[in-house]
Amino acid sequence: MLNLPRFKAAAVQAAPVFLDTDATVDKVCALIEQAAANGAELIAFPEVFVAGYPYWNWIMNPVEGSPWFEKLCRSAIEIPGPEIRRIAAAARTHAVHVVVGVNERSPIGIGTLYNTLVTLGPDGRLLGRHRKLVPTWAEKLTWANGDGSSLRVHDTAIGPLGALACGENTNTLARFALLAQGELVHVASYISLPVAPADYDMTEAIRVRSAAHSFEGKVYTVVSCSTISDEIVQAMSATHPQAREMLRRPNSAFSGILGPDGRVIGDPLIDREGIVYADIDLGRCIQPRQMHDITGHYNRFDVFDLRINRRKLNPARFLDDEPAAQDEFDTLLAAPNPKEEQQV
Repeated sequence: MLNLPRFKAAAVQAAPVFLDTDATVDKVCALIEQAAANGAELIAFPEVFVAGYPYWNWIMNPVEGSPWFEKLCRSAIEIPGPEIRRIAAAARTHAVHVVVGVNERSPIGIGTLYNTLVTLGPDGRLLGRHRKLVPTWAEKLTWANGDGSSLRVHDTAIGPLGALACGENTNTLARFALLAQGELVHVASYISLPVAPADYDMTEAIRVRSAAHSFEGKVYTVVSCSTISDEIVQAMSATHPQAREMLRRPNSAFSGILGPDGRVIGDPLIDREGIVYADIDLGRCIQPRQMHDITGHYNRFDVFDLRINRRKLNPARFLDDEPAAQDEFDTLLAAPNPKEEQQV
């Protein structure tokens, strides 16, 4: 008999402590405790919440923004590392699943950053690390491309769980790659983007993207978006006064939870900080698939053929007599070191 999970999900809408990694990790842990106390088993955090988004790319020219890029590099984290261990410990303490966005620094390239989503299990295990495939527009000044190795859905106690960052949720093929692996719960992380063109409604854009994925895939989508704090406004407007007005534009952040019919469950959060909750029943994903199951009977795989390269991209391949060393992150996934587990 098919028994599908029921659980409560939480989407955090908040601002990081700008470029302060330790203080932001403290905030993440406190929000995990708060959401878990309210019954959440899945807690989603915004894009690059640890510890900030490069708004200077939209406000300053590349030369002016370069010192800020260095600050971001210095505040970025490596995975695994002490910051993720602290968040993992909070996930384990409260027995919750956590998806959190971070600025990830390459361990072999101190000037190479990735926009990364980290997925943690309720036992504190690292389930996945997804690097944003393509930075959006001005973001290309900051982040490198990810690769297909992280386009994976995780088998969890709350169901098949996948995640994409911000503009990736407009990438039909990336979304289909997750749906084709049986995704039923999708986390979509975003940042507040008031610096978008004047006729662009960020709130509506996020809602439309999320509704499209939920309706097309017949899945739940948990949307977590950041907000812009006074601290961020002051930092950007200190040398560029026009930034104050740009960053104060309303309708720039949307967080909420959408059902498999594409509708928002309850009331979303618009612009203000908080946590939005919803009860999820994965059994509701069954009936609408009788009409449209795009990864099953409602498709023509003899007509369409999607191939996905999930090989990890590395800067070099070294051929020698020694066995190839595994990436530390892969080692943790495959066979965790007992000592590492104790530290987490």
